[in-house]
Amino acid sequence: MFEKVFGKKDQNTVSEPAYITEENKDMWKPWDAEPKGVATPWYGHTEGLPVKLEYFRGTMFEKVEDIAKHYPNLVAFDFLGRPTTYRRLVEEVHRCARSLRTIGVREGDCVTIAMPNCPQGIFMFYAVNLIGAIANMIHPLSAEKEIEFYLKESRSVTAITLDQFYSKFERIRSNTGIVNIIIASIKDELSRPVKVGYMVTEGRKQEKIPKDAPVIRWNEFMRLGKACFYNYRVRRGPDDPAVILYSGGTTGTTKGIVPTNMNFNALARQVHATNPMFQGGGNDKMLAAMPIFHGFGLGVCIHTMLAEGGRCVLVPRFTPKSYARLIKKYKTSFIAGVPTLYEALLRVPSMEGADLSFLKGVFSGGDSLSVELKKKLDAFLKDHGAKIQVREGYGTTETVTACCLTPPSTHKEGSIGIPFPDTYIKIVEPGTDKVLPYGEEGEILLAGPTVMKEYMNHPEETAETLRTHEDGLTWVYTGDLGYMDDEGFVYFRGRSKRMIVSSGYNIYPGQIENILDAEEHVQMSCVIGVPDDYKMQAVKAFIMLKPGLPKTEAMRDEIMAYCRRHIAKYALPKEIEFRDELPKTLVGKVAYRILEEEEAEKREKARAASAV
Repeated sequence: MFEKVFGKKDQNTVSEPAYITEENKDMWKPWDAEPKGVATPWYGHTEGLPVKLEYFRGTMFEKVEDIAKHYPNLVAFDFLGRPTTYRRLVEEVHRCARSLRTIGVREGDCVTIAMPNCPQGIFMFYAVNLIGAIANMIHPLSAEKEIEFYLKESRSVTAITLDQFYSKFERIRSNTGIVNIIIASIKDELSRPVKVGYMVTEGRKQEKIPKDAPVIRWNEFMRLGKACFYNYRVRRGPDDPAVILYSGGTTGTTKGIVPTNMNFNALARQVHATNPMFQGGGNDKMLAAMPIFHGFGLGVCIHTMLAEGGRCVLVPRFTPKSYARLIKKYKTSFIAGVPTLYEALLRVPSMEGADLSFLKGVFSGGDSLSVELKKKLDAFLKDHGAKIQVREGYGTTETVTACCLTPPSTHKEGSIGIPFPDTYIKIVEPGTDKVLPYGEEGEILLAGPTVMKEYMNHPEETAETLRTHEDGLTWVYTGDLGYMDDEGFVYFRGRSKRMIVSSGYNIYPGQIENILDAEEHVQMSCVIGVPDDYKMQAVKAFIMLKPGLPKTEAMRDEIMAYCRRHIAKYALPKEIEFRDELPKTLVGKVAYRILEEEEAEKREKARAASAV
């Protein structure tokens, strides 16, 4: 099927993109690693797609700027009906960069971006890169204490967020090193008719920021750049740190992951090369619903498209109804999301009878896609005229996002695909460098040009996670379990880390327990993940109250109210169960695995009872 649609390709080759020219060809070089003795059984099963590539050796913004020279008048992204061309994108990034310099942001400084998928967030991201600073990407819905942690951990000097999140930043500002807070508003990037509707609906609900608040409003901020008369562009290399994304590392404790310019540019090239149906030059559109504080959203939905001449349809806030509407309105070539996003899409009434024959690629990542849901999705796509199936990917934030993907027309049930070009995967005895035979389960290790630089401020865990082997490659010890078959297809089996994945978000039980244990009525807590029909996993908290306190609904409501003040919405417990005692291990730790087993047994009994 692949050869009939796209034509046969020679191994190790891919058609040279139009944007590689005589003028810029010196910026393109192969990945410089020379692995020795690494098994690559997938080489014969790539459907003719390349296993090695050349990569742009500049910064992320330089890559987008280079694309804009070729396609200045094409649309880079759409936002709630308003298109922005590549020319305007570059101009706004330069304006933003001059303004950042004017307020004192310098090379190597961290700027926190707490924004949804909107133009100001995109402009700021690339402007930070242009002046040689580092973009600290965080969830705008994070709780106050989480925001404080992110600001302090990154030593951010400036932050940008939306007007509706201002109060959270202001309440913790004095505890951080933040000098300037820039406040943007969704309405500033809307067309006039849409702006009127927005102000009548969403705009009326938002808390008003005092006129004398110590902030810089977005439009005012962008005008400050007129005072910048010196060179604001900073030359940075491909291996310089560029972004901070947050994940749990090998211990489940939140840490800042530091990718480089090369990591993001390599990802963009790999995604393009493994999807020959993608055509730059404004021909293909990606529905960018995955958020920019997530490696999947920032790396695949935004940078890959903009670095390869694609068009993003920005989705600032996901709802199944709006998602379905945008797919049909823009006839997006590609959609990417987590399993819960697709599960929700299946239940949207407006998709009944919709024609999806325009789809070229549907990608699932961020969490394991069950065999059952994949079958439902594939049937849904076929029933709606699409000639493709959903393709599952796998990766970690330590490699920005995906580094493994199902080929365009070959699927093996339960497999997460084969490695990207220049990417290597091996299965080892957990924690060691002993490679296991094909079909035997062990720890998944990753190596390639998208491997992070480090964990910020955590050299010991960096050394534990990134290990250089005798083959010459630096490997990421993922803590994930799986196996590889003799054709190089990888199968994910579970996480050895204690982590809950809910709607694609990583939730770390230890953090939630720390917050719960600080509540005045709680003696001890334990948090586990439980199956959820929509989110795949939900948070359940087991709580032992302090002696003498009643286990009442009023008490449960009081603790939940406390949680809402201190825990991000996506990580809130769905259920609280009071216990007189929590099970313990022999060394006195709470035995969360016993609770997981009890919960699984209880649910199995409930299923059996309902089937009778």
